[in-house]
Amino acid sequence: MQIDEIRKREKALKIINQKIKNDQKNNLIDLTGLTGGFEVNSDEMKLLETYVGPAVFDEKIQEVGKKHLSGEKILPVNRTTAGIVATILTLVAPKTEIIHFLPKKPAHPSIPRTAKLVKADYVEYTDINEIKINPKKTSLVIITGTTMDYEVIDVTDFKQIIKKAKEFNVPVFVDDASGARLRRSIYDQPTAIDMGANLAVTSTDKLMDGPRGGLMAGDKKLIDQIKLTVNQYGLEAQAPLVAGMVNALKAYNPERIRTAFKQKDELYIKLNEANLNPEKTPTGFMFKKEDIKKEILKRDIQTSMSDDILAITYSMLLLKNFNIITIPALGMPEASRTIRIDWSSKDSNKISMDYLINSIVETFNMLETICKNNSFEKIVY
Repeated sequence: MQIDEIRKREKALKIINQKIKNDQKNNLIDLTGLTGGFEVNSDEMKLLETYVGPAVFDEKIQEVGKKHLSGEKILPVNRTTAGIVATILTLVAPKTEIIHFLPKKPAHPSIPRTAKLVKADYVEYTDINEIKINPKKTSLVIITGTTMDYEVIDVTDFKQIIKKAKEFNVPVFVDDASGARLRRSIYDQPTAIDMGANLAVTSTDKLMDGPRGGLMAGDKKLIDQIKLTVNQYGLEAQAPLVAGMVNALKAYNPERIRTAFKQKDELYIKLNEANLNPEKTPTGFMFKKEDIKKEILKRDIQTSMSDDILAITYSMLLLKNFNIITIPALGMPEASRTIRIDWSSKDSNKISMDYLINSIVETFNMLETICKNNSFEKIVY
C-alpha cells in the first residue's frame, strides 16, 4: 500500500468538515502547534482593499516584524516555503552550491526541491566539524534553527556557522519557522539576525496565533532583491494576511510556550505509567513513525505496513475518534509523520491531561486492531 498524499489529506479534511456540520467545531482539538488564527477587527476589514491594504499594513508589519525578528527590513510572504523558494531563486545561480546545516535530518523538502529547480548542488550537514564552504562555488548557506520535530540548534554552532560564511562573504539565510519563538522563549537564544545572519524567515502560525504565512527579515538590499522575485512569482502576502500577522505579532506572548515547557514532564510521566515511551519535546511529546511501529511490535502484532502508513493511520484514528488533530493526517506532501503533541497549543485548554493520555492509549489499541484486520485502506482513504 502506497501513500496517495492528496487523497489522504482530503480524507482528513472531510472528517473535520463532517464534525463541523455536526456542530462539533468547538470539540476539535488542534495540538499541532500550528493552530494559527486570524484576528482582524471591523475597522481593519474596511481597509483590506487591493491598494489601500498594502499602504496601511505594510507599514505596520515593519514595526512589529522588526521587534520579533530584528533586521533592517521586513517582507511578508504567503508561506514560509514561499520565502525559502524566493530566496533561493534570487540568490543561487545554476552550478553553484547551497550548504545547509540543521540540527537533525530531514530538512524541510522545499529547500532541496528549490535547489534542484535552480540546478544548484545541495549539501546537508548535521555535524559542524564537517562543513566545507567553497568560496568559489558556495552561493548560500542555510541554517535551520529548529527542525520540524523541534530539534533546536546549539547557539554556539549557530554563531560558528555564520562566522565561517562571513569569512567567505557568503550570505546566510535562516529557516526559523518555529525557532524564532522556540529558540528564544525556551533557550533564550538571540534572533538569527542579531547573531549575524543576513536573512531569516519564520512561520506566523507556528507556536503563535497568526495566519498561515511567512515573515522574512534581513538586510535591506537582499530583502529588496527577494521582494522583486516574490512579486514576480505571486508569492507575496496579500493585505488580509498581513493584517492578521500584525495583530498576531502584537498579541504574541511567550509565556504559554514556557508554561508548556514546565508541564511536559507531567505528561511524560503519565505516558510512562501507561507503558508508553514517547520522546520529550520542549513543549510536549512525540511518537516518531518508527516509535509507533515499535509500540505495535511490542504487542506481538506483525504487520507489513510501512512506518509512514502506520503513523498516518494513527493520526486518522486520533482525529476521527477523539477530535485531536495531528500533522500526519493533515500535513502537506512529505510533511513529518511524527505524532507530535504540542501542549502550548491554545486548544490544550479544552482538555485535561488525562483525556489526552486516554486518547493516546486507546488509539494505539485501535491501531492494533487495524493491523490485525489489515484494514488500513478504509481508514487512510
